[in-house]
Amino acid sequence: MPLTLLPSSSFSFLSPTSKSTHSHRFFTIPHASTTQLAPKPPPVIKTAPVIVIGAGLAGLAAATRLNSDNIPFLLLEASDGVGGRVRTDVVDGFLLDRGFQIFITAYPEAQKLLNYNELNLWKFYSGARIYYDGKFHTVADPLRHFSDSVLSLGNPIGSVLDKLLIALTRVRVLSKSYEEIMSADEVSTIQLLKNIGFSDSMIGRFFRPFFGGIFFDPQLETTSRLFDFVFKCLALGDNTLPAKGIDEIPNQLAAKLPSDSLLLNTKVVSVDSDDSNSPLVTLESGEILKSELGVIMAVEQPAVDKILAGKILAGKKQPPPPPPPGQRKKPARSTVCLYFSMDQDQVLVQDPVLFLNVSGKGIINNMFFATNVAPSYGPSNKALASVSLIGLYENTADDDLRAEVIKELSGWFGASKVESWRHLRTYRIGFAQPNQSPPTDLMKNPDIGPGLYLCGDYMTSATFDGALVSGRRAVEALLKDRALALV
Repeated sequence: MPLTLLPSSSFSFLSPTSKSTHSHRFFTIPHASTTQLAPKPPPVIKTAPVIVIGAGLAGLAAATRLNSDNIPFLLLEASDGVGGRVRTDVVDGFLLDRGFQIFITAYPEAQKLLNYNELNLWKFYSGARIYYDGKFHTVADPLRHFSDSVLSLGNPIGSVLDKLLIALTRVRVLSKSYEEIMSADEVSTIQLLKNIGFSDSMIGRFFRPFFGGIFFDPQLETTSRLFDFVFKCLALGDNTLPAKGIDEIPNQLAAKLPSDSLLLNTKVVSVDSDDSNSPLVTLESGEILKSELGVIMAVEQPAVDKILAGKILAGKKQPPPPPPPGQRKKPARSTVCLYFSMDQDQVLVQDPVLFLNVSGKGIINNMFFATNVAPSYGPSNKALASVSLIGLYENTADDDLRAEVIKELSGWFGASKVESWRHLRTYRIGFAQPNQSPPTDLMKNPDIGPGLYLCGDYMTSATFDGALVSGRRAVEALLKDRALALV
């Protein structure tokens, strides 16, 4: 059912029988004079109580909170679907998530918002299989795979002391609340690991590929706050995939919203303020929308910069200023993800395990067989492999990248198997995550101007959960401001 915004302060939903999706002002020419021209109609500004820009996880979380408080809203999304970076494509019957994405069940905000049973989550093995010195070595969570962890004590992936330090790190993070973790003193992840006492072999052969793959940061420059947060979530929960693809997460949130509150293929080009300091949202179509209560910008940080275009919004804290001269702006984290299909009998490993590359050679960081985790990711008797690289590899053509990956995997699993794999798609994701190396503020104030609020994982933590938290916080800030305005 289409949503119509009227040129007044009302917020109206058209009935399904309405033939028009817009209302218009009609101007007639008086019959008394055939030479008199009709006055030019003024610009039609349509209104909505709250406008949310962007239907990624942050925008959907904001809309969910507004809906729970019975506050009408309009959710604008520039693309053809919800989810932002959390999207899944269907190619030849295979489910291809746009980049390496896994869902950790212990995310605290996600537990409040999502129905896990409906997501039908399939678990990864709690550990990893590491390719080193021409062989695979297993690292396992001793609380979930005790026998595997005992067998791995003698492998070259860290010492017995390293494994004891992992247990102590687990105790340390579990003793802290999530709020304490997010506001704790910080160093880089690599510095934290060295401070704890982990050996170089443990850092290089486990933490660097595993957490480097999560953060898309092989140097482990990411803040220790984010490391502790993810480590705690991993200790309490499972790595999973929804049966219908990673975009089933945003789809579930969107399905609970009023069907006429979401507009797809609706791109915002600017946000300004009028004389009353009410935000005006200009669409690519030329339409102008005015918010009565506030505008929540739930888009990636580069898009925020483009939409605001350096405009000064009076009376409130501004977005973070650009870095001082001589100080380099933090580059976004990027990745390349390649998908391959094969017959099921070409997969030598049936475990739902993540493979990590610590050979010191090649370009692959990690890979896994998605159909080993969730069989629904491919047709019956077929298998799907997901291969992830860190960085964008801008100077390497897709064909060359694909050939290099096939050559590398042939060394892992055998050329006779891998060379028959069929390439399905390559995703190059320039903005996979915001860069959250120190110094960071993972509890940023979402209120940046009269009636204008920001949300997104760059405002909190670069995780699914961080995006969801930021959406809720933006609405809470809006409601607080409106309550104060009525006092």
